[in-house]
Amino acid sequence: MTIQQFTDEAVSLLQRLIAIPSVSRDETKAADLLFDVITGYGLNPHRKGNNLWCISKKWDDEKDTILLNAHIDTVKPVSTWTRDPFTPTVEGDRLYGLGSNDCGGGLVSLLQVFRHLDSLPQTRHNYIFLASCEEEVSGAGGIRAVIGDSELTSLFQTASRLTAIVGEPTGMQPAIAERGLMVIDGIAHGKSGHAARGEGINAIHEALDDLLFIRDYRFEKVSPLLGETKMQCTVINSGTQHNVVPDECRFIIDVRTNEFYTNEEVLSFLQGKLKSTLTARSTHLRSSSIPESHPLVQKCIAMGKQPFGSPTLSDQALMPWPSFKLGPGQSSRSHSADEYICISEIQDAIDTYLQLLD
Repeated sequence: MTIQQFTDEAVSLLQRLIAIPSVSRDETKAADLLFDVITGYGLNPHRKGNNLWCISKKWDDEKDTILLNAHIDTVKPVSTWTRDPFTPTVEGDRLYGLGSNDCGGGLVSLLQVFRHLDSLPQTRHNYIFLASCEEEVSGAGGIRAVIGDSELTSLFQTASRLTAIVGEPTGMQPAIAERGLMVIDGIAHGKSGHAARGEGINAIHEALDDLLFIRDYRFEKVSPLLGETKMQCTVINSGTQHNVVPDECRFIIDVRTNEFYTNEEVLSFLQGKLKSTLTARSTHLRSSSIPESHPLVQKCIAMGKQPFGSPTLSDQALMPWPSFKLGPGQSSRSHSADEYICISEIQDAIDTYLQLLD
């Protein structure tokens, strides 16, 4: 098949996927369609929940392995859409629809690339195609469930040097580092009393020093790709009525780590500096990076690509192997009204992936 034929099939599949609502944790019908299409290609898909994967027919434990990953779920459509988000519409070079850019374009492009590579009589690498669910909510039923699957765990362990390419929208430039995320719940404690009598200990006042520290502190290690590790208070709640001194002030800290700090390190540091009680909702969404010296990154550079650091989170945060993002579309279109992918971007992605991997 030609690049144009692969592109046509990718676009056709993407249109069918857009027409099926697949908001996170409700991806069953989209996964059903994808399973049937992959089977129709003559491949042998595996499924766990709404995650699907295919493994090279000519698997060789001695070869390096490349995982091709993209997600099938979407966010909920925002209220400012001017068209039906579930009606795929082609206008010129643009295909409009929810999930077209994030990350349907990468999903259907990588599937066509895997399909081609698996048909070759011989390849330099093993390949795994993985369509994951629940990416937008970092759900336990998504890629974490796949990584923990007994069959794949054994496969991953026997694979010689596994590297993942994540098809998130990057304008087909390699994002070789991405920020981690940690959400911390803070509680400043006081003692209730009558406001007119000046009794009690005001929990809001107790929180002020902590909030100023969060605002003003600068982490020392600055990444050349991601910049500083950043944190800020994004939500605060306290008090029951105007004449009662509040005994509790609750707030939320949004922390975005670079590759030099683990979430656990940042949490421990803040717990040692702040008076408030701090509890992380989770620490598993870590910052990730791959060396610029990695052969796949070096080949991207040789093809005229420019490595960069990505501020947005992906399933890459949950991968224990070297990985980078490389996909069609632009991150700025994700989660926005009237989301679209350009058909020419899908064609360019398929061509670029094949040049990189074939």
